[in-house]
Amino acid sequence: MTDAQTDPQTEPQTEPATASLPAVAARRLAEVEESTRLLLRTVAGIGAEAVAGPSALPGWTRGHVLTHLARNADSLVNLLDGARTGTDIPQYPSQEARDRDIEEGAPRPVDEQLADLRASHARFGAAAALLPDGAWAAEVKHRSGILFPAAELPWRRLAEVEYHHVDLDAGYTPAHWPEEFATVEFRQLAAKLAGPAGAGLPAVELLAEDTDARAVIGTGAPALTVGGPVRALLAWLSGRSDGAGLRRTPGTDLPVLPPLG
Repeated sequence: MTDAQTDPQTEPQTEPATASLPAVAARRLAEVEESTRLLLRTVAGIGAEAVAGPSALPGWTRGHVLTHLARNADSLVNLLDGARTGTDIPQYPSQEARDRDIEEGAPRPVDEQLADLRASHARFGAAAALLPDGAWAAEVKHRSGILFPAAELPWRRLAEVEYHHVDLDAGYTPAHWPEEFATVEFRQLAAKLAGPAGAGLPAVELLAEDTDARAVIGTGAPALTVGGPVRALLAWLSGRSDGAGLRRTPGTDLPVLPPLG
């Protein structure tokens, strides 16, 4: 299972240049709150036996996805605390500890999963509320080693919740993604695939027919144009759709996309 499937890495850049980092963070935190509310509603409707059923992520049950979401929230608390205190607090103690926590938490019954999600979300919100305005500019380190400002943490949490809500395979689909989320992520993933991550991928022009967003992925001159709703394009780029419903000109097969780590 790739990091692109389990831990999307995004760099949102939709805010005006004049927007302060605290204001950006506050708006994103409100979006996290709403997305989490919808996630919790879905989880509350999952049956006792369904939580142990397969998710849309290969090798993971719904319990794996839910446990990962809870532990991810706690890992971001670590980064928020590091930004507040000026110390280097690792996102996770280790890769092995991260994986072990997910495996150990996956078999829990759905009521325990739900309570864990609620509690970890509350801890994330409380840690964000403690961050002084100036600390949102502090650099924190993703578990992969990438450095980024703490102001991006709310968006990263939003991406975790939105992507993995779909991965639960419990009724929430890419069509439910907020338009702004889908538009930003479309641009970010397309930009990655236009760079080194897309080396060897034949060039494809992408057209979001509902938002007029355009992008080119891969290398060379595009010989294929792929169009459709921005949410459907993002579902394909993020590995959450085979792209069967997308319009292709000419009508050739879609290329196999490389994993996004």
